[in-house]
Amino acid sequence: MNLPVPVVTVGLLIASNLFMTFAWYGHLKFKSAPLFIVVLVSWGIAFFEYLLQVPANRIGYGHFNAAQLKTIQEVISLSVFVIFSWLYLGERLTWHTALGFGFICFGAFMIFHNFGGSGH
Repeated sequence: MNLPVPVVTVGLLIASNLFMTFAWYGHLKFKSAPLFIVVLVSWGIAFFEYLLQVPANRIGYGHFNAAQLKTIQEVISLSVFVIFSWLYLGERLTWHTALGFGFICFGAFMIFHNFGGSGH
C-alpha cells in the first residue's frame, strides 16, 4: 500500500516529535538524576527521533519546500509539547499560551497559502 507523501511525512514527523519531546523534557520529572546521565539518556532517545525525522524530510521534500517542511515540523512540535506538558508534566494550557500558538498557526497558514504569486 502506497500512502500519500503528506501522510507519510506528517506521520513520521509526529512520531519523531514524540521521541524528541521526551528526550528534551522527559527528565524534568527526575530532578535528582545526575545531569550527565540525563544527557546520555536524552541523547539515546534523540537517536530514534533522527531515525524518523531525516526520512520524513527526505520523503517530504519535493512535495513540500524546505520552509513548509520546517513549518509542519514546528506546528507538530508545539502540538506534541502542549499535550505532553499537560499529560506528563501536569501543566495547564493558559490563554496566552493558546493565543501565542494561534499566532504560530496563522504564520503556518501564511507559509502554505498561495496568494496568487509564484511559490510552492
